[in-house]
Amino acid sequence: MRLATQSSIRLIFAAGSTVFVVACGERGQSTAKSDTAASAAFSVSPQPLGPIPADDSLARPKSLRQVGLPIALTTSVTPKDNPQTPEKIALGEKLFFEGRLSADGTVACASCHQPKLAFTDGRTVSVGIRSRVGQRNSPTVLNALYNTMQFWDGRAVTLEQQAGLPIVNPVEMGQPNLDSAIARIAAIPEYRATFIRVFARPPSATDMLRAIASYERSQLSFDSPFDHFMAGDSSAISASARRGWVLFNTRGRCNLCHALTDTASRPTTFTDDTFHNIGIGILRHSVVPLARQAEQSIAKGDTIAIDQAAILTPMSALGRFLVTRGDSDIASFKTPDIRNVMVTAPYFHDGSAATLWDVIDHYNKGDGLQDPWLDVDIQPLALQEKDIDDLVGLMASLTSPSYRQLGEKELARQRQLSRTSRPQRDSARAFGPKPVQPKPPSS
Repeated sequence: MRLATQSSIRLIFAAGSTVFVVACGERGQSTAKSDTAASAAFSVSPQPLGPIPADDSLARPKSLRQVGLPIALTTSVTPKDNPQTPEKIALGEKLFFEGRLSADGTVACASCHQPKLAFTDGRTVSVGIRSRVGQRNSPTVLNALYNTMQFWDGRAVTLEQQAGLPIVNPVEMGQPNLDSAIARIAAIPEYRATFIRVFARPPSATDMLRAIASYERSQLSFDSPFDHFMAGDSSAISASARRGWVLFNTRGRCNLCHALTDTASRPTTFTDDTFHNIGIGILRHSVVPLARQAEQSIAKGDTIAIDQAAILTPMSALGRFLVTRGDSDIASFKTPDIRNVMVTAPYFHDGSAATLWDVIDHYNKGDGLQDPWLDVDIQPLALQEKDIDDLVGLMASLTSPSYRQLGEKELARQRQLSRTSRPQRDSARAFGPKPVQPKPPSS
């Protein structure tokens, strides 16, 4: 049966002895339930979710006067139907830290996007309402306005669309629908008055998401040592970082996806705005059966169902395939901007790399031996240890001033850990030939 013709769907999957049923109804309303007690329906983190972070100075909107900040690009990515105003940004900031947007009042956007951690949460995968564990690592909000698509799989195009999905996801903020969330906000006189002042009308879900998106667009992060280096100050970064910049554009092959100088790529964002299979998780997940399961159980284009599959289920490993249904997109994930990457560990869509040394080791060995969909540009790099150190030095130089102290501390922590733990290092493969890539299985 083709579920695309139905008005609602039921997404069924198993985890151990528990079977989960996620029902996705019309008009984006969703509920989640299981055939066992609600407390057994979700994995629960042994590190419970803490209090909602404070709205402090690191959360303030950022200045446009930063070295390296692309003014023309910044202006062009602001939608005409949601222009930036100080009042709207301030409302969005308040909503970003508002626990009452969640079903039990304990989770806000800032719970997974903490300003002190460069708008990430420092966890392998994010934790939401009642400390339920999701499937994806929390990406930074910094510079998210430049993304052509949001989330690791691009299931949302705009920040407005992105802001709504966590609110109604049963693992994240747990509201049954956006109307429930805005009803709580509208019941607060201060919020009612602010919405009327900002939008000239009572609170609505649409305007709530516009305000949150406007705040997210205010989180601009440039002015790093690397930006000053590119502006002509050759002493702004270390000799190691300068060597790393050469490697980045040559033997390291980093620029093929995290491009800066390639004229076909968007400037200053360190991403090609597309999706790649880089060999993460292929051996841990049977992706072909998962892909066929997704085709049968999720209607193509049903964003709510895709969102829940990405956060609740093992189908998360399918990445972009959940959105496009193209086999070439199996286990492909968005290229992230690497600004402030030093302070946004752990890495990759599943948080499986603890340090930047692990990340480079992964690429150095040309990972993905049994991956038929591995990106064509993944191959052994033959990088020596000093080369890896230099690439890390370059990435450390991409840290903005607000996170300089955290960056220095994190660089020292990761360097120390890299001296004792290198689970991705495989020198034999790094210095060997590119393996023959297996062909995709027939459908």
